[in-house]
Amino acid sequence: MLVELSKVIFHEGYTIQQESKLDLTDITVQGEKFPVLAPDPVKLKIVNSGDSVLAIQVQGKVSAVIPCSRCLEDVRYDFPFLIERNVDMKLSAEEMEESEEEYNFIEKGHLNVDQLVKNELLINWPIRVLCKEDCRGICSRCGANLNLGDCGCDREELDPRMAALKDIFSKFKEV
Repeated sequence: MLVELSKVIFHEGYTIQQESKLDLTDITVQGEKFPVLAPDPVKLKIVNSGDSVLAIQVQGKVSAVIPCSRCLEDVRYDFPFLIERNVDMKLSAEEMEESEEEYNFIEKGHLNVDQLVKNELLINWPIRVLCKEDCRGICSRCGANLNLGDCGCDREELDPRMAALKDIFSKFKEV
C-alpha cells in the first residue's frame, strides 16, 4: 500500500493518521516463500516534525505460516510490531541509497507500507520455529512424524568411532 507524502512534507506539524490494510500475501526469506495469513489492518501515523523530517509510526500484527524445524508441520507464527522511523525527506534518492539507514520503503514521494513491514519481518524472522516445545520430530529412517506415534523403526545410533568394531563383530557372528 502506498501513502502519498506530499502534504506532510511541505507542512510542518502536519499529521496523517489512518488505518489501512496490507497487501502482503507472502514473504521471501533466503529464497523460500512463506504464506502470510490475512494481516490485521495497521495503524499508521506520519508527522512532519520539522525541517522536512517525517516521523513514521506503524503498528499492527502479521501472521505467517512457517514449518516446524523438527517435524515440518505448518505453524502459525505471529509478528506483532511497532515500527518507528525518522526519514529526512531533504535527502536525494542517491543519498538515501548511500545512507546506512534502509530507505527502500520511500518511493518517489510515497511511503510503501508493505515494504516497511516486510523489512521489519525480515529483521525479526525466527531462527527456528517449533510446533510445541516437546516436538519429537521425524524419523531419520522412514520420515514418519513421531508426534503422531512411534513408527517402529530401529533408530539406535552408535557412536561413529565404534562403527568399525560393529562391522568386525557382525562378520564373526555364529550362525
